[in-house]
Amino acid sequence: MQNITLVLLTAGSSSRFGMNAKKQWLYQAQKPLWLAVADRFQNSFNFARIIIVCARDEIEYMKQFSNYYYVTGGNSRQASLAAAIKHVKTSFVLVSDIARCCADKEMIERVISQKENADCVVPALKATDTLYLDEDPIDREKISIIQTPQLSNTEVLKDALKSGHEFTDESSAIKALGKKVLFVEGSEKAHKLTNKDDLKKLSCLEPPSAETLIGFGIDIHSFEEGKEMKLCGIIIDSPFGFKAHSDGDVAIHALIDALIGAAGMGDIGELFPDTDSAYAGADSILLLQKVIKRIRAFGFELVNIDMTILAQTPRLLPYKKQMKNKLADVLKIRLNRINIKATTAEKMGFVGRKEGITVHAVASLKYFNWNEVI
Repeated sequence: MQNITLVLLTAGSSSRFGMNAKKQWLYQAQKPLWLAVADRFQNSFNFARIIIVCARDEIEYMKQFSNYYYVTGGNSRQASLAAAIKHVKTSFVLVSDIARCCADKEMIERVISQKENADCVVPALKATDTLYLDEDPIDREKISIIQTPQLSNTEVLKDALKSGHEFTDESSAIKALGKKVLFVEGSEKAHKLTNKDDLKKLSCLEPPSAETLIGFGIDIHSFEEGKEMKLCGIIIDSPFGFKAHSDGDVAIHALIDALIGAAGMGDIGELFPDTDSAYAGADSILLLQKVIKRIRAFGFELVNIDMTILAQTPRLLPYKKQMKNKLADVLKIRLNRINIKATTAEKMGFVGRKEGITVHAVASLKYFNWNEVI
């Protein structure tokens, strides 16, 4: 398909989906849904280029999965398409939504086969139910249910998107220009994934892998006189706290690195850079809440954490239960899934000299099993 570029739109917020995980991040075996769809298209048709349009806060993470071409989307479907179309160099462009995840090969072939015969080729289904507009019946023979993917002449689509009007799909924009739109037979398999109940109607989906993913984190902070000390969000009775850009909760920082390490999301410095004034003095518990929300939105569940705090001073045994309770509340997992160990450095090194604390943390994740909750 050297003269066709595929654009896959996946920048939506999944606000109507009804799960903590975004629909584009529901894992299919070991692949998130957006990648499984992209690979299925490419394996069947070998397009000149596949452009993935994604949200600003997802693009760098998505780039870790494959070498497709990634573009940051906009606040609407049309804005996202306009961002992508700038990078299309082929004569034709096929546009689909990741939510149309089970579009079958035969339907797509029908669309592509007509590319020379219209400015936009659209798969459509006939309405089979009785339809009313307000209180009046409508002739269902005149109704078409529009689907994606839609194939367009690239230059015509570029012109259509310059109109300034908002359209819900490519065919509407091209029709408004007075150009030719051609309908081909759609497919019942190409049902759109909008809310979690739609998962029951999509036969092409497969459950996620049962594998466990492990991440390791370590953080070190030196002491600073006159600052409040926090560990795992608990205030520790101490004449000194930590020298740090945020509140210096070294235990939470190590845990965050372990969590995002298991998910393959980089490190804490990439998510919350110490060059950003927004994080000056930040409450590390709030940062942890943001991280766990992000991890769940991206299709993971937390299994357990294990943490070792190396501190010559202060004595931490009296605080361990409070720390576990705090983490269990923030992470929404059972107490027995959280293990905190505290030990000294036997008076060796900077920890032994009572200059600071270091924490090692391990976290394990599994893929959210959406198949169990539908």
